[in-house]
Amino acid sequence: MAQTLTEMAVEVLTTPDGRAKTALSRAHAARWFAAHDSKTPIPVGQATPPQQPARPDAPELRDPRDVPKRKPGSPDGRKALLHAVAHIELNAVDLHWDLIARFGHVDMPPGFYDDWVKAADEESKHFNLVSDCLEAMGSHYGALPAHAGMWRAAEDTKDDILGRLAVVPMVLEARGLDVTPGMIEIFRKAGEDRAVDALEVIYSEEVSHVAYGSKWFHFLCGRDNRDPKPVFHDLVRTYFHGPLKPPFNEEKRAEAGLPPDFYWPLTETG
Repeated sequence: MAQTLTEMAVEVLTTPDGRAKTALSRAHAARWFAAHDSKTPIPVGQATPPQQPARPDAPELRDPRDVPKRKPGSPDGRKALLHAVAHIELNAVDLHWDLIARFGHVDMPPGFYDDWVKAADEESKHFNLVSDCLEAMGSHYGALPAHAGMWRAAEDTKDDILGRLAVVPMVLEARGLDVTPGMIEIFRKAGEDRAVDALEVIYSEEVSHVAYGSKWFHFLCGRDNRDPKPVFHDLVRTYFHGPLKPPFNEEKRAEAGLPPDFYWPLTETG
């Protein structure tokens, strides 16, 4: 019997190696979209994802306070910055497939799955672009310790699809829109053109991932006749640990469907 989409998602989540995980992710995404044009579309189904995705032996995962700080002005600092980006992108691959697998029981339109499969496919591409940059610089993903807290948002929201959409795309990925332009400038000043090109691809495509979060968050609130803004504020205060930190990329956030009155009130813990 052919795999369902949620079974495909679990297969990605249980693959430890980063390159193998992203290759499988991209293959499953291609299958999903190819099936749209066939007479046998892939059913969503239901499956049980692991509590945590499979991970390679390296990088060593540490408490955020124990991850060494490196100045991005040095070659080693720029490698460390790219390593952190690769780690974020690999976690994003798992977060998007986990959203599909964990909430397959929620009645959602077909476009919901199309959006998150596409997002997972793009995050897989991003991981490989950044890994290629690291290898061209004489390093690789796994060469440095990494942040152990990346999966916390998934664990905290494992039973709450609205909470997941609020915290992952609408807070964590929106943060990427704020910080990526500064990273691009660091690599541009250093003449690291390959890294600049990779980060510009990531920057342009992450807008749509934030937008998917906003779209489906508003859809679910509308279906339940709830006002999205106070619901968002309540969920972020429940699941996100600490206030949001400006400066914000207001232009790109607006492009993604996040108006300022959604996030500015969350800069205070009240």
